[in-house]
Parts: sequence; structure tokens; C-alpha cells
Amino acid sequence: MTPAQLRAFAAVARHGTSKAAATELKVSEAAISGHVAALRRELGDDLFRRSRGGIVLTPGGMRLASRAVEMLVLQDQTRHEVRTAAAGARVLRLAVSSLFGEYAAPGLIELFSTRAQDLRVEMSVFPTDHFESLLVARTVDAAIGPAPLSRSGEVAVEPFMRYQLVPVVGPSHVLATRRVTRADLAAQTWLLGPSAVDAASGAARILCHYSVAEANQRIYQNHAAALDDARSGAGVALCPVSKLGPESSDGRLARVDAPGNMVEGTWATYVLRNEHSAAIAHELVRFVSTPRAIQAMLSGSAANIGRFRPRVHVTLWS
Repeated sequence: MTPAQLRAFAAVARHGTSKAAATELKVSEAAISGHVAALRRELGDDLFRRSRGGIVLTPGGMRLASRAVEMLVLQDQTRHEVRTAAAGARVLRLAVSSLFGEYAAPGLIELFSTRAQDLRVEMSVFPTDHFESLLVARTVDAAIGPAPLSRSGEVAVEPFMRYQLVPVVGPSHVLATRRVTRADLAAQTWLLGPSAVDAASGAARILCHYSVAEANQRIYQNHAAALDDARSGAGVALCPVSKLGPESSDGRLARVDAPGNMVEGTWATYVLRNEHSAAIAHELVRFVSTPRAIQAMLSGSAANIGRFRPRVHVTLWS
């Protein structure tokens, strides 16, 4: 099977018609049909059958649709890596959770990048439950985020640093100066970053602890925007304890005085098990637990990617 055949079949499986697949790939319908026919002959499977709503994949077709995407991604990545190697540069493709990416990754990546002039970091933000599939598909070399709720045999997970989150409000908020109950917090509007929808995150656990209804949750594109609105008294936000000192000392944010008002979590690295991982991934795993790296993560501010040298490329998952 050829890459052209796999692309044709993947497009048909995605769109449901040869016409739509041909439009996407900018080829003729006859070319799409020819590629699919070749796959059917080689694999001895019809792959799909047509129905009123489009197509229905056979069991073999479903397996091929999944594998085709993985194989094409791997091919594209290999092409990119070969060209990058020819240019004398190493690339670390790193997936991070949203909270880590916003607060801890900037300091870590800036320090790690100074170890080699030929190193380029490509950082993407994903929910923690995507990490394993990204690693297995070789889409990323390593991932960093909350320790997982369950572990897989294919991925090595190494916890390296604890973190704490606390609910905070602006100085004008009604909860800023008094002791509050769980019911008080459950009734408030919560201003949350993307990590709130990640089941493994500390944010998800604290929302569960206070039984905060979805109707009371406002999800922002980043955690900094949620804290900005919290400062103006719009609701309750979550803040890493390591970042709260300057905010509370100048009166811009106040820690909510409530039972169970701090949740602890653990940051962890994720890589494929030894023989399948890139060397640069294991180099990062060893580096994150060093005192210099820990200090960089604790002292770093919200992400300012443009100041990194070499440049860090950031992709946000939606």
C-alpha cells in the first residue's frame, strides 16, 4: 500500500464520499476510486459498503482507517525529522497540559533550551487523556502534565514535582474577608482555565470537592484571563500557590478562607518506554527533576513564548 492510497482511503472514510475526498486531495474521483480498489485487492477486504447516508466501514476498514492516519502522520514526521537533521537541528516535540504550559513550562523550556544551540522545542497543549495516544502515534516525543488517573504499559510515567491550587477572589468580592462554607463556594461563579475540563487536573478535583455545578463554571481560553476577571470581583478563580505570593501581597487577590481550600497534585513526565523513545525525550525526563529546573518552573511567570531562544512553537488544542 502506498501513501497516496492511504490518503485516498482516509479521506473517503472521513468524508463518506469519493467526490468529497477528491475535492480535499485535489485529484479526480477516478483517482480516488483507483486507489481504493488497489487497497481492496491487496488486503482482500471490501473496506466499506455504500449506504444512503454515505458509506459504512467494514471491521477491516475501521482498522485501516485508524492505522492509515497513524502511518501518514509517522511518514510526515519522519520527513520533517530528516530535513531537520540535515539542517543540523534537533527537535523536541512536547505536549503539555494547559496549567503546566501556562505557568511552569516557560521557565523549564527556556532553561532546557540553553543546553544546546541546535535544539528547537515544539510545544502543544493537550488534555492529559490525549498524552498516551499522541506518544504511541509518535506525534510527540514527550508530555508533561498531571499524573494520570490510570497507567498504561506502553508509556513510562515519572512524577517529579508537586503543586497546589487554591481558590482566590478579588479584594472587592464578598468572600474576600470572611470565613465561607462549601455551600457558599458551590453557589459562586467560578472563573476557570482550560484545565478544568481535564479529569486528571487539580482544578477538576476541587470543583468536585465543592460540588460546583456546570452552570456556575465559566471556562476561559487561558488561566491568566480567568485571574484577570477574578481580580475585578467577577467570581472565584484557581491559582497555583507558587504564584499567589505577589498577587496577595499587593492586595490584588485574596485566598478564600474555606474548608479544604487547597488541592495538591503531581506533575509527571510521559514518554514511550525506553527502546521506543527519542533520546531528547529521556534527556528532558532527567532534567526536569534537577534543582535548577524545579526553581525555573516555580519562579517562571505566565507564558511569554516570544522571548525564547531558540524559538518555541506553540500549538493549542481546541
